[in-house]
Amino acid sequence: MATWNLSGTKHHLLLCNGGSCMLSHAEEVTHAIRDEINLHSADSLIHTTRTLCNGRCSDACTVVLYPQGIWYHNLTPSLGRELIRRLLEEKNPLLEQISYTYQHQQFVATGRAAVGEFKSVK
Repeated sequence: MATWNLSGTKHHLLLCNGGSCMLSHAEEVTHAIRDEINLHSADSLIHTTRTLCNGRCSDACTVVLYPQGIWYHNLTPSLGRELIRRLLEEKNPLLEQISYTYQHQQFVATGRAAVGEFKSVK
């Protein structure tokens, strides 16, 4: 196992590889994103982590961008590649794919994805 030096890293992508996302081609999305990062020699700028379920199964395939706190839904391999290009060019994010943004110390739904349920505390 490696311990990466994240100094200089600008973006961290959490790539959902839970069951619903895997059925929606998460493996291909993960490879496309990582291939695009490698193509641009951007390993030191963009770090990726495969996760298990991120809890947004109706929005599969999901990717979360930090530190910005942007949740993307329905990503495909080509949209994953486009996301990386836009991050590197510092262009606007994939607006149509954003399900949540982080504003005023909380996540705010954009209305473009599944509504979802509130988690109850037991």
